[in-house]
Amino acid sequence: MFSKLRPLIFKLEPELAHNLAIKALKLNYIPSFRQEINELLKTNIFGKNIANPIGMAAGFDKDAEVYNSLFKLGYGFVEVGTVTPLKQYGNPKPRMFRLEEDKALINRLGFNNSGAKKISSRIRNNPPKSLLGINIGPNKDTVNRISDYLIGLRTFYNLADYLTINISSPNTENLRSFHNQQELENLISAIDKEKKVLKTDIPIVIKISPDIRDNQIDEIAQIFLNYKISAIIISNTTENNRSNLINSNKYQKGGLSGKPLEQKSNLLINKFYKILKGKIIIIGVGGVDSGKSIYEKLLCGANLIQLYTGMIYEGPNIVNKIINELNIILKKEGINNLNSIIGSKS
Repeated sequence: MFSKLRPLIFKLEPELAHNLAIKALKLNYIPSFRQEINELLKTNIFGKNIANPIGMAAGFDKDAEVYNSLFKLGYGFVEVGTVTPLKQYGNPKPRMFRLEEDKALINRLGFNNSGAKKISSRIRNNPPKSLLGINIGPNKDTVNRISDYLIGLRTFYNLADYLTINISSPNTENLRSFHNQQELENLISAIDKEKKVLKTDIPIVIKISPDIRDNQIDEIAQIFLNYKISAIIISNTTENNRSNLINSNKYQKGGLSGKPLEQKSNLLINKFYKILKGKIIIIGVGGVDSGKSIYEKLLCGANLIQLYTGMIYEGPNIVNKIINELNIILKKEGINNLNSIIGSKS
């Protein structure tokens, strides 16, 4: 059905189409898909068992409105947000662009969301039915970004299964400066101290940029190891990788996601895996739209996978499609333990 509807959907402005998809999920207009239980894909993360290692990345359900509907579509886990302390409109429209020939998106949304208070109330009134991550970030005009992250921690530590610290969006000015060694240490140290005050063991996940320099990788990895960060998401959207794109929207300012990010993401996953050596969970993101693309990320060192742009192009049944394709690959390769292949490309 989606293949027939896609030409009509793609005639709509991308953000409008996204908003309609959220409304459809809220009203259960998009059916759930029957999924066979696959013992091989069952995963334990942060002490919780989930059906498979495929998650919805932050950015789709910014306001935490449809995470339980996404679980019905087969996702093993869902990450909502990015949530800022105060409600934020984001950047001026238009701010989202399809690159159909490239199977990509460019966005410069700018952390548009309803704010921590409203979103926390919504989650409290609608308990998640599987593993829920909450992605937090600072308001655009804040005078103290670290303080904003701490507000997010205090607001959501008892509502989420894990919290993601987003330091990697290219659409909030200078946010990526947190990749610099001293700024990153200051941020993680403050979060670590606040966790002690709150007496919480909430897993902390850091979402990083794909555009970091090679000489930053060791520094960042060592800080994560020193502070016992639970997981790292590799990666957010890229400001680069435009030269080989076909669609004219490639010139739009913002973060690029989808297939053009796949190889860059995989390479970075593998570089971090070689340093972290399984001590920190890696969640791989970028260009995921098939069983083969997930298989490649596992080989590079990812323990779990997230997608977003892939669903825009493949439709709401993408998780079942991916699982069917992945099962064929695993059977063909004689693999009966998913963990045995993680990082085997190193």
